[in-house]
Amino acid sequence: MVKKTVKKALKGHSLNSEEISLLFRVPLFSYEWSLIQSASRQMCEKTSNGFAEVHAQVGLDIARCSRNCKFCSFAANNKVFNETIELTVEEVVRRSLEFENDGANAIYLMTTARYPFEKFIEVAQDVRKSLKQDTILVANIDDFSEKQAFQLNDAGFSGIYHALRMGEGKDTTIPPEKRLHTFKAAKAAGLAIGTCVEPIGPEHSIDELVEKTIITREINPVFSGAMRRIPIPDTKMARYGAISEAKMAHIVAVVRLSTGFEVPGNCTHEPNVIGIAAGANVIWAESGSNPRDIESDTKGKRGMTVQQCRELFQEAEWKFLVGPSKLFNLKKSN
Repeated sequence: MVKKTVKKALKGHSLNSEEISLLFRVPLFSYEWSLIQSASRQMCEKTSNGFAEVHAQVGLDIARCSRNCKFCSFAANNKVFNETIELTVEEVVRRSLEFENDGANAIYLMTTARYPFEKFIEVAQDVRKSLKQDTILVANIDDFSEKQAFQLNDAGFSGIYHALRMGEGKDTTIPPEKRLHTFKAAKAAGLAIGTCVEPIGPEHSIDELVEKTIITREINPVFSGAMRRIPIPDTKMARYGAISEAKMAHIVAVVRLSTGFEVPGNCTHEPNVIGIAAGANVIWAESGSNPRDIESDTKGKRGMTVQQCRELFQEAEWKFLVGPSKLFNLKKSN
């Protein structure tokens, strides 16, 4: 049955929830586990013409965020950071230019939910003016309205990263409907959407994995994929620990087969060779704040450089794209 389901995906047919669940339940290191990863890699190479992309993110601020996502180091309730830190406009521009010069295929600007939207637009406009005209700029921010989505477009963003997370509304104070509304707002403004199934921990059920995978597919994003949760020390969720990279590679591969050929990209985070080998063609370099780090600047800590990401792609026998992202240029959300 697993082999039949994998063949169905490779023929371009959409998998239903029962079939996706079947693939998620395959035991690690079994023959079927290897088959799923091989098929995922084949599909990803075909959808991306054999090229992988390194995207890069600049975290603009650290603050005690009122959204209180239990898995996030910024959550006020987690009490990791007790002061507010913001990069200056000049520093954001400098870090963005550094990523551009290093060859990042897209540059993301990320903020906590407390960062004022109007200020974000102002900073983004300065960044946009400093970058090459064809450099792809992506926003990773709090939920926003349709009007604000058009402002993001006018400020020079090609798209957004946004996700309806695992445990949304239970492990966060954000209603799932609010996340879905933001997807609709982005589409209305012509912004491409990157998303994934995240952040995944050992306690999450197969049913929720299936649900979130189907949601990412229905968004019609430029990429989906999967990210594991990194435990923040001394927080309530830390007791659950983390799933292995081997397990993550399996989830990444199942998501790839489940989203189909209409979704060109597939990501994994944090970057790792086995996940990339199993069919992830998008990974991130990071600088500045990081919701999975307890350091104020993740560069040189949890955050990798563009060159380190490229080396991982080489270890997994991927060719990496040179130049602006092809994924966000597709404007798949239109």
